[in-house]
Amino acid sequence: MFAAITAAKSGCRVRLLEKNDKLGKKLGITGKGRCNVTNDCTAEEVLRQIPRNPKFLFSAMRSFPPEKIMEFFRSNGCPLKTERGQRVFPESDQAQSVIQTLKTAMRRAGVKVEQAEVTDLLIRDGVCCGVITGTKEKKADAVILATGGCSYPLTGSTGDGYRMAASVGHTIIEPRGSLVPLEEDGKWCAMAQGLSLRNVQLRLLGPKSKLVYSDFGEMLFTHFGLSGPLVLSASAHMKQGERYRALIDLKPALDEAALDARMLRDFEKYKNRNFENALCDLYPAKLIPLMITRSGIPPAQKVNSITKAQRRKLCELTKNLEIYIKGTRPVEEAIITAGGIRTAEIDPATMESKCAPGLYLAGEIIDCDAYTGGFNLQIAWATGFAAGRGAAKKLGKEKPL
Repeated sequence: MFAAITAAKSGCRVRLLEKNDKLGKKLGITGKGRCNVTNDCTAEEVLRQIPRNPKFLFSAMRSFPPEKIMEFFRSNGCPLKTERGQRVFPESDQAQSVIQTLKTAMRRAGVKVEQAEVTDLLIRDGVCCGVITGTKEKKADAVILATGGCSYPLTGSTGDGYRMAASVGHTIIEPRGSLVPLEEDGKWCAMAQGLSLRNVQLRLLGPKSKLVYSDFGEMLFTHFGLSGPLVLSASAHMKQGERYRALIDLKPALDEAALDARMLRDFEKYKNRNFENALCDLYPAKLIPLMITRSGIPPAQKVNSITKAQRRKLCELTKNLEIYIKGTRPVEEAIITAGGIRTAEIDPATMESKCAPGLYLAGEIIDCDAYTGGFNLQIAWATGFAAGRGAAKKLGKEKPL
């Protein structure tokens, strides 16, 4: 939608082909239905949040940084607000406000919308000159392919764009889930499923115990493993085929000495209780069975008989609760897709394909993805803008926006 708006405002006659029964279906579920539009930071700060191919996005992000998309929405009647972590949302807290703003801007720019499923690109003498929808050829001077990746396929992101790009010679880096929950190689998480934790530290260790990610925030235990904001961000640092383990610090505000002193106070308070009944002040109720089992301390042991060694074991467990990771959940459950069209085959300034002139590429279909915080949508806006302007410039239609 934003690529269409940009091309139309640049002077092109634009037709947007949408296979879904309504526009913005995937956008409508982003940010839990609130739509984290962007992040209120500089272009350079956005690039630092992109683990794969950030250099490719340098030109696009400098040309269209977060401040410009924020100005676009505000000037088109969609007031915004900035929350924790510089995340930007519509004041309405409704993704539909964002979608409606884009639809209105398209209408004002003269974009024609047609419900049709594109099945192939139309190529003549190596040049992209239109698309095919079923048995119909729709000719065009330029085509922008912005089909998304393959996460949340029920919203229409079924990987069609990868197939079409590959048909003209593009290399597709194998798509995989990013910003996706993690599956445990074990059974511990299921013991605390449904438990949401705030203010914890998560460290992700890779091969040879190398630290690949560390941060503080929120996470969730599930029947299959771990989820929540911290975990989703950690998943973006993982590589296929490598083994990982998560270390959770349940009390990051306390060092081991302070934690031990805290335990001593609790154990003095509940000295006549069984161990299993003396942890209510230290851990959430759903976590207690897991901590008892992992500590190896008998549940019925009297608190006043717990040894210093047992207490040290519990302290270490609290500061480093270890969970072995089997891998990520399926790409269909991912917020964003990593992988996609190889960036070396795309002009970074215009987003034009180097394999098929006349074809432009934008958004998640490209092998670039970012961490959580509005950065992935910022990639979409910036590449959509670059593609729209790039197509207009090549057609000699470019005019000041």
